[in-house]
Amino acid sequence: MSVSLSIVIFVIVLALIFDFINGFHDSANSIATIVSTKVLKPYQAVIWAAFFNFVAILLFDSQVAKTVGTGIVNTSIVNHTLILSALCGAIIWNLITWWFGLPSSSSHALIGGLIGAGLMRGGLDVLIWKGIIKTASFIIVSPLIGLILGLCLMVVVLNLSRHSNVNRSNLIFKKLQLFSAAIYSISHGMNDAQKTMGIIALVLYSGGYLGPTFHIPFWVVIACYTVLALGTMSGGWRIVKTMGTKITKLQPMGGFCAETAAALSIIGASFAGIPVSTTHTITGAIMGVGSTRRLSAVRWGVAGNIVWAWVLTIPVSGVLSAGIYFLLAALFP
Repeated sequence: MSVSLSIVIFVIVLALIFDFINGFHDSANSIATIVSTKVLKPYQAVIWAAFFNFVAILLFDSQVAKTVGTGIVNTSIVNHTLILSALCGAIIWNLITWWFGLPSSSSHALIGGLIGAGLMRGGLDVLIWKGIIKTASFIIVSPLIGLILGLCLMVVVLNLSRHSNVNRSNLIFKKLQLFSAAIYSISHGMNDAQKTMGIIALVLYSGGYLGPTFHIPFWVVIACYTVLALGTMSGGWRIVKTMGTKITKLQPMGGFCAETAAALSIIGASFAGIPVSTTHTITGAIMGVGSTRRLSAVRWGVAGNIVWAWVLTIPVSGVLSAGIYFLLAALFP
């Protein structure tokens, strides 16, 4: 085995570790509402979410993977040190935010990592600003879409069920939440697994193991969906508490509306090739649902802490990755 192939394998393993961490870090997005409304117990919820994370392979589209792999940093300057640094920076930030129970974006941590390491590697000229601006803009756009859809869907559902018995409505929406949680988990798999696929394909392409054309090998697709599902099964209970109870108190009807609104937003973004944050989208949807009762029903202080985590994700993961690149380049010139 050549040294270069050994490095490629090492970076691929690290990318799959990121995929696993992404799964348990973002598992809260898929299961928080269904657990907080007591539709499923936590262990049942993670199995449910993990299964539908993997089912997303049936709807696989590589547009998000191509954006991550070729739309952030010019592929001509990418080497294994750059990718290794980007992954390490993203993983460190994910673990920090997980520890403090903050639902930050694994997607934007990875994008920030690529930007930081890319700057150290080749300066501003190597960055692809079209892809960066498109991705960064959705820090605002995705939660806003989630909020508006969540609010509108909740208003429609409230009007349709205004003459229904409360207990009967809760029973119906508990069943419907199984469906909405499944759709949301599929959307999570569609968007988030592709980010790691893009990184692994970029490793293979830059190492000369992918041929002259950038594409996503099928074994990479299988590996990424499998590892993401396993990560989801491990659960991220610290973030579940924040998402499911601290932002606003959810009933089954609200949980159904939040999950459905977020799922529609993420599926649309996936087919458009935009690597959005599933975390941002579901958080916005939960806020939208909560605000239909009254604005004070949303704990805006908690929401403010979450927004700060969103704002800091790209720059902090970028700085971490830049520092790691500097150290690796000095140690292994």
